[in-house]
Amino acid sequence: MRAVTWQGFEDVRVEGVPDPRIEEPTDALVEITSTAICGSDLHLYRPLTPFMEPGDILGHEPMGRVVAVGDAVEGLATGDRVVVPFNIACGSCFMCDRQLFAQCETTQVREHHKGAALFGYTKLYGHVPGAQADLLRVPQAHFGPIKVPEGPPDDRFLFLSDVLPTAWQAVAYADVPPGGSLAVIGLGPIGQMACRVARHQGVEQVLGVDLVPERLAMAERHGAEVVDAGSTDDVAEALRALTGGRGPDAVVDAVGLEAHGSPVAGAMQRAAAALPRAVSSRLAQAVGVDRLTALHTAIDAVRRGGTLSISGVYGGAADPMPMLDLFDKGVQIRMGQAHVRRWVPEILPLIERDDDVLGLADFTTHRLPLTEAPAAYAMFQAKQDGAIKVVLEP
Repeated sequence: MRAVTWQGFEDVRVEGVPDPRIEEPTDALVEITSTAICGSDLHLYRPLTPFMEPGDILGHEPMGRVVAVGDAVEGLATGDRVVVPFNIACGSCFMCDRQLFAQCETTQVREHHKGAALFGYTKLYGHVPGAQADLLRVPQAHFGPIKVPEGPPDDRFLFLSDVLPTAWQAVAYADVPPGGSLAVIGLGPIGQMACRVARHQGVEQVLGVDLVPERLAMAERHGAEVVDAGSTDDVAEALRALTGGRGPDAVVDAVGLEAHGSPVAGAMQRAAAALPRAVSSRLAQAVGVDRLTALHTAIDAVRRGGTLSISGVYGGAADPMPMLDLFDKGVQIRMGQAHVRRWVPEILPLIERDDDVLGLADFTTHRLPLTEAPAAYAMFQAKQDGAIKVVLEP
């Protein structure tokens, strides 16, 4: 089959690889009809390269049709149309019983002291082949895949794999009080959808921050007040000015380690990527440093006693966190991988409606053949051509 494979720093290629097969009774095989590029895939494209191996198959936002199921898979049959959550969970362990599916004890990657295995996301998360391919082997298929109805286009359901649940959780964790305000730092896919979810849930004031004109315009179309980070020297002060001088009640950091700024951290990431694999992996785990511009902005902006919700991925092991500021301001911090299945019962009825309440028709900016994945990654990384959400079609 064809698959998007990682080959090195800023080097992805579409190659022929062996077809997956049923390996465990709880497996299924899904023929992919749509698969998206996530902002966290760009972390593998650049800063997290020390944890990748040449030939790794990328991608964790898929949907398609079931073509085979293992003997222990019930409730799923050949021909079913499904969305596959990015985290792999069993549905019945201690963590899953508490709806903490991103911490599933059955698939935890204990070798690296990490949570549930993820599709297409480095050896730290299980080295499970990803979904930017013709076919996907789905472990724990008795629980993971979400059956969706026939008829509507893939884009109606595809984002249940990651974007929608992650944004939903970000807003839930922000816990904005009635009549309150929410600022979303970073208007990529997760930030865009977090703004829409917040508006849908009745958050009175939603503020979106970015420096890319197309992203600001999209968020504004869907009801957010926007702050152009490229036209102000102090984003936090701009947010305070819009919230009575106090700061937003809650802030979502939807950026993570890809934040603009911190050229030293960026240079360290590039240097680590250039080292031999064994050396760079150990170095990244011991002294890795993230670009913390967005996080520092969020901490500065949130009002005292407010809540900071982190959905952007961070990977540094030696980040200089401003703990004095966090403690002094009494800020709650909630973070972690999205527990996809926890939020699906709330989201799925909304996207099955005909009125497109979350504006999914105005979300995908580029739909390209799988064969154009290398150019798509480069475009998305460089924020060119108004790229906000890129979907690949095998």
